[in-house]
Amino acid sequence: MKYYIRHNDRPEDRVELRLVVNAGSILEDPSQLGLAHFTEHMAFNGTKNFKKNEIVNYLQSIGVQFGADLNAYTSFDETVYILPIPTDDEKIVNQGLQILEDWAHNLTFEGEEIDKERGVVIEEWRLGQSGERRMLDKYLPVIYKDSRYAERLPIGTKENLETFPHEAIKRFYNDWYRPDLMAVVAVGDIDVAVMEAKIQKYFGRIPAAKSPKKREEFKVPDHSDTYVSVLADKEATFAQVRLYFKTDPEEETKASDYRDFLVERAFTGMLNKRLQELTREAEPPFVYASTSHGGTWARTKDAFQAFAVANEKDIKGGLQAMITELERVRRHGFTPGELKRYKLDLLKSYEVAYNERDKSESENYVDEYVNNFLEKEPIPGIEWEYNFAKEYVEGIGLDEVNALIEKWITKDNRVVVITAPDKEGVVLPTEDEVKGVLNRIRILKVDPYEDEDFGEILMTTLPKPGSIVSEKKNEALGVTELDLSNGVKVFLKPTDFKNDEIVMTTWSPGGHSLASDADYQSASNAASLVDQGGIADYDITTLQKVLAGKSLGVTPFIRELSEGVQGSTTPADMETFFQLTNMYFTAPRKDEKAFQSFITKNKSILSNVMANPQYYFVDLVQRTLSNNSIRGGGFPTEADLDQIDLDKAFAFYQDRFSDVSDFTFFFVGAFKVDEIKPMLEQYIASLPASGRKDEWKDVSPRPPKAPLEKIVKKGVDQKSQVIMYWDTEQPFDRKQAYYLSSFGEVMTIKLVELLREEKGGVYGVGANANAENMPYDHYTFQVSFPCGPENVDELVKATLDELKKLQKEGVGAEDLKKIKEGQRREIEVNLKNNNFWASTLRTYYYQGWDPEGILKAKERIESLTSKDMQEAAKKYIDPEKFIKLVLMPEE
Repeated sequence: MKYYIRHNDRPEDRVELRLVVNAGSILEDPSQLGLAHFTEHMAFNGTKNFKKNEIVNYLQSIGVQFGADLNAYTSFDETVYILPIPTDDEKIVNQGLQILEDWAHNLTFEGEEIDKERGVVIEEWRLGQSGERRMLDKYLPVIYKDSRYAERLPIGTKENLETFPHEAIKRFYNDWYRPDLMAVVAVGDIDVAVMEAKIQKYFGRIPAAKSPKKREEFKVPDHSDTYVSVLADKEATFAQVRLYFKTDPEEETKASDYRDFLVERAFTGMLNKRLQELTREAEPPFVYASTSHGGTWARTKDAFQAFAVANEKDIKGGLQAMITELERVRRHGFTPGELKRYKLDLLKSYEVAYNERDKSESENYVDEYVNNFLEKEPIPGIEWEYNFAKEYVEGIGLDEVNALIEKWITKDNRVVVITAPDKEGVVLPTEDEVKGVLNRIRILKVDPYEDEDFGEILMTTLPKPGSIVSEKKNEALGVTELDLSNGVKVFLKPTDFKNDEIVMTTWSPGGHSLASDADYQSASNAASLVDQGGIADYDITTLQKVLAGKSLGVTPFIRELSEGVQGSTTPADMETFFQLTNMYFTAPRKDEKAFQSFITKNKSILSNVMANPQYYFVDLVQRTLSNNSIRGGGFPTEADLDQIDLDKAFAFYQDRFSDVSDFTFFFVGAFKVDEIKPMLEQYIASLPASGRKDEWKDVSPRPPKAPLEKIVKKGVDQKSQVIMYWDTEQPFDRKQAYYLSSFGEVMTIKLVELLREEKGGVYGVGANANAENMPYDHYTFQVSFPCGPENVDELVKATLDELKKLQKEGVGAEDLKKIKEGQRREIEVNLKNNNFWASTLRTYYYQGWDPEGILKAKERIESLTSKDMQEAAKKYIDPEKFIKLVLMPEE
């Protein structure tokens, strides 16, 4: 057995543990279909040292949440168990390692537990059934024709999951869970020597396998013919085009191999930028497109892959456009300007990673070590990679990048997969037509790509600066509050959580609540249209070229009750970031082409979205809960899109951003207050203001009166979805909101135990609560789960029975301990996170709460009692009055 250990104190007092097994569904024999994945499930259902569900119960008691933290996955070639645990108690670390050891060789596979888990795994299988899955089942054997990968999807078959003998899964475990196929990874706030001794103690006692079966690598045969799969399904949501040019994996052992990797990144990076430009055309050939090179589902075969979401009315045209771009590169190559800009972006990405090397999260290192064990991916470290990139990126030439097209895009090992909705008006190309597009491209006229370099200057004339008129410091929070001369308030919280990250968020009251119903569609989409239109004289494509080599992003938003901008940057790019922020207020761009592209792409995306039962149900839920209000959410219709008027949208945006008198800015991250002040005076205090103060309006739709039941029949797969929803209008109280939210956490734990573990009726279930005082005071509580149609009534009744039981008897001491410990551990991590501080400060100041309350979260957790939650549940959740929405299959 191999092991990887690294000390890393981000986050503090945590360690990321992994048990990595070099065995997956590809090793199953015909009687074991789905059992590699089923074995993963059984790891949580009884081991030598943890009976039945004791692992989950124990980990919840130390703040590790099932699903969110504790998890595992199974693929064709590997199974990986994920266990993040606290390290501030040695007993917890020891127990964590004991759990990993038990997973490695101590699963008990009790017959009763196997049979109970069948229902859970079948529900996971059921959850994956869809139009996309039906098509995948048909085209996967085409991509991997004559290979074992074509017939070993990890989920297996329903028939085998229902009927396999217990001996079959035990045999899989005994054959493949063995030291020579496993690795332990431990990265976190640990003493490496101590951890090494512990790993040797726990895992050194696992006996080596006697007469081990050979761990084969299963090849994907080469082929000279082009394989084509064209498929349609009534529930397919989008028309999609996939091209695979399969290649053999190449070794990555030498420094020269890493240089080749950089060349490959340049090729796909520049090509993807070209494809993005095409999606911005007024009539784009596809909604989305990208390319990549590397691993596929099969470990033994790489591929250059091109993917596009095409317009369902011209699927063949989408294929033609993708092939044309590949041919454009083949004939004319990339331009010097493209390569120059991409090199800047590439080096910047390495620089940011290098600057954060001592603040990187443990999870990032873990993934590298897992890949090293499974696929021998090199791990030289960011210092080496950064220094290598600095030395060699500049020397990468156009010729060697352009040469990859002949290496990757070949007639051999070529596969084309097209999937689309099966409906009137969608014309699928035939296999001969697909091959014709591929073969004719060499004789068509293809012009070179036209590139123009716009330099690197964003703002040519700087605004006249304003000033800071007052300043005060909250020492407890480490927050400096500034008042600017134009009325803007700024809150600054310097941190050392990251070396290269500054986060910004803002708010101003109003939002699209101030728009009339007639103008709602224009107003609610206004920020998106500006974001896609660019700024000043720069359309979005040109803007991206100007910003090459910079790590920053700024996005305007207009929500129901507020508007503002949000984004992030590095200290090195701070001035450009402030310039960009300023220009979203002072120089938004109205771009007709971007508007037409926005409408065309959205109509294409939404044209068949309602054919998907899950999307249909989501839309139904939103429209039902909002009484079919136009402001209630749900997927927009074509008629909704037709109501968007560019002039009205742009005018609404300008109105919301033309006066910053009531704006508040929050900055959190790697800066010093004195260094950021000049930027604030130059670019924020200079923004226009006339003293206007706005207030949002309450135009929010109310849900229908409960009780209400609505059952919708949609889809051919035998699966259902259940939503149980409560909405109670009562005066807002922060303590009551916290109590109800905590009750939702308890309810989730109990429903997992009841609906999943005891009844085997669901794969996942969740309960959550929310409380709002804007735009009106109300509390909501929701339970949702997928299940078999035949189990809906039983599981709804079981849910209500559990709710009534908790309301009557209260929350047990063990469950209270679980959620309190989970909340403690969560707040420990959050208090070292820039985004958490930015969003939480925004909420507290927006609500007018005492911001020092952020620091009292642990006190609130400690004071939480079972009675608090019990009383909140009784007050805000009436088991007899709720909205029940159910998706059922068509009869």
